[in-house]
Amino acid sequence: MESMTIRHSGVKTALALLLLAFSAWSAAAPAATSAQEDPGNEAMARMIVQKADEVRFPADSFQVDVAITTTTNGDNPDVHKYRVLSKGNTNSVVMVTEPASERGQIILMKGRDLWIFMPEVSQPIRLALSQRLTGQVANGDLARANFAADYNPKLLRSEKIGDDSYFVLELIGVDRGVTYQRVLYWVREKDSWPYRAEFYSLSNRLLKTCKYENYQTMEGRKRPTRLVMEDALRGGEQSVLEYGSMKLRDLPDKIFTKDYLKKLD
Repeated sequence: MESMTIRHSGVKTALALLLLAFSAWSAAAPAATSAQEDPGNEAMARMIVQKADEVRFPADSFQVDVAITTTTNGDNPDVHKYRVLSKGNTNSVVMVTEPASERGQIILMKGRDLWIFMPEVSQPIRLALSQRLTGQVANGDLARANFAADYNPKLLRSEKIGDDSYFVLELIGVDRGVTYQRVLYWVREKDSWPYRAEFYSLSNRLLKTCKYENYQTMEGRKRPTRLVMEDALRGGEQSVLEYGSMKLRDLPDKIFTKDYLKKLD
């Protein structure tokens, strides 16, 4: 009888442990499921980023002039001017127009490959999109503005700023060749206007912030004509990009080749 009692007690203990384990699994299962990626969320996030890209620049071939003014702790501003030729958000040429000492330098982007041609150097030099161009502006900020192709987006939340609602998205680089490894991106819900971006390094350190301002009609729709980029590490340094004279332009593929760079003016 004593032996049967011990065995019966052991069975009850085993059942109790099994039930406890099942209960713990049941409680954790919904949390695990909710943490998985929602395909609907991903599709919506991609659509938001794509529409915001279309607000920033035309999908067709175009030309635009960009002036970048950098100020550091009240010092005299440093001004650089560029002419950008872009085709399909994947090919672009950036030509330095000012200062005169750098005129003739040309940056070529094909996909996410980047080269610079300098008159005193016989062969184009390979560059990284993340490398600094001037002030707080990286090569990729000017040569490539294709968030939809360069990042995997996730919609984090909706946020109220003033009277408007904004989508807040997290963009993770598709590889290490993109300009920034992680971006937090605010896009206005009612019209897909970019509002703000925070750019992070591979170690998740905030590098700089950007505000999209002064929306004006260029080539058929309102676009941000002023971008304000601020150094988040040191502070006191700001680069302002001002866009103007945008026009659609037929750009043949031969323009976007290394052999053609010397012929551009």
